[in-house]
Amino acid sequence: MRRPVVMGNWKLNGSKTMVTELLTGLNEELEGVTGVDVAVAPPALYVDLAERLIEAGGNKIILGAQNTDLHNSGAYTGDMSAEMLKDFGATHIIIGHSERREYHNESDEFVAQKFAFLKKNGLKPVFCIGESEAQNEAGETETVCARQIDAVINAHGVEALNDAIIAYEPIWAIGTGKAATADDAQRIHASIRAHIAKKDAAVAEQVIIQYGGSVKPENAASYFAQPDIDGALVGGASLDAKSFAAIAKAAAEAK
Repeated sequence: MRRPVVMGNWKLNGSKTMVTELLTGLNEELEGVTGVDVAVAPPALYVDLAERLIEAGGNKIILGAQNTDLHNSGAYTGDMSAEMLKDFGATHIIIGHSERREYHNESDEFVAQKFAFLKKNGLKPVFCIGESEAQNEAGETETVCARQIDAVINAHGVEALNDAIIAYEPIWAIGTGKAATADDAQRIHASIRAHIAKKDAAVAEQVIIQYGGSVKPENAASYFAQPDIDGALVGGASLDAKSFAAIAKAAAEAK
């Protein structure tokens, strides 16, 4: 049985005070919660502080990060490496987020390279895929998701998806207040799993597929009740300890 993963993507938000208050609150809210893996991805400057707070709270939370470079050292000003992230205890690394694809021109092929680099370094990729509003309205959602996944499969083999996480995030639902219905999200998740199953059914069965896109405590349970939705990648609601913990608890109760 797949164990759900609920991960908070803090994006470009944070301060020492905010990180301390948020993780202290999460440590308290998650006391006794089982059956779900809870992770956070703070901005790079706060990974060290987050690691120390997570340890102080009994390691109930998995530490992640929002990006990686393709090199572990060298003349790459402004970047951070997989080895550096590991040095601070980060294990779950977000790649392919629509904001990276749009604002930093990251192509499917470049994201696939990051995917392989993380796996080579023993880290878990949280591999974001998803369609724009125009692509959704044109009925291209499944085609877009398949293309993004195939960039990894074609370059590195379907087995590369073992021990990885796919996060389906419809771009039109990120930070907009809009959200796919639970039935619509399930349909896309099922199509993603079926697409992978064409290559290898065992890989498809074990891969975690999160939903992301305006997930809140009010709608989380409806998503997690679906058979192919294995948790969530949460944006805005992850910045509030009670809201984020409520989403994690909904995942634990559903599975």
